[in-house]
Amino acid sequence: MKLAPNFWNFRGSFKVAKIIDIGTHLSLVRRPNGRFLVLDSYDLKEEQRDQLMQLTDDGKAVDAIINVHPFHTVFCRATHELLPHARLIGTSRHLSQFPELPWDTNVIEDAATQADFSDTLEFSLAGGVDLVTDNPDVHAGSVLARHRESQIVHVDDTINVLAAPGFVGRLLPQSSLKFHPKLPDALEKRPGAADAFARWARDIAERWSGTRIVCAAHTDIRHLAEGGWREEVLKALEGVDKTLSKHRSEFG
Repeated sequence: MKLAPNFWNFRGSFKVAKIIDIGTHLSLVRRPNGRFLVLDSYDLKEEQRDQLMQLTDDGKAVDAIINVHPFHTVFCRATHELLPHARLIGTSRHLSQFPELPWDTNVIEDAATQADFSDTLEFSLAGGVDLVTDNPDVHAGSVLARHRESQIVHVDDTINVLAAPGFVGRLLPQSSLKFHPKLPDALEKRPGAADAFARWARDIAERWSGTRIVCAAHTDIRHLAEGGWREEVLKALEGVDKTLSKHRSEFG
């Protein structure tokens, strides 16, 4: 789906226990020099694959595949095989889980790696949150990416858009932006982590206030009214106030 002149989002299927389809996605952005970056990995369906290849000169114009969520690993091999000449970038967990793939040694959670793509994207990593936890079911940590030109945010799990699956989802309204329900388990077990998360949320609410479209990994794309990003992120922060207060009580 083309969302802006130089931004495409491809929606995919990902089933939990082979039953509940929570969806997944991959985004394609065109850089100012005309070349491309891929955000995340997905085994594209034939029509999607044809579209991506047509846009990118059969994949030769893709500079990098940037995987921004440490636990979204199922489709990394498929996307690398589709675009074998692209620089393959992930988090530290990607490198340890799939050492046989030709990962770049520079990981995307590092500011120096992010700077390589600063002409096209800006990144943000939630404060006070463990990017990788000991519990593989805790997916609140990820690296958020924002396309500078279109101001579209691509995010996996850290911020969610909740929507009913299938036909029902077309009838019922999607939710406002929400922080991941596993946030309590993802907060670093140290004094100040809750305050660090709150500062980060308020910062991106203001700094990315021009955002009008959010591509969330699971369920849906959210189109926002003017000022909607700031309003909904701050509302989401209010929604986790009890979580943050409890963490402060326990850790300081």
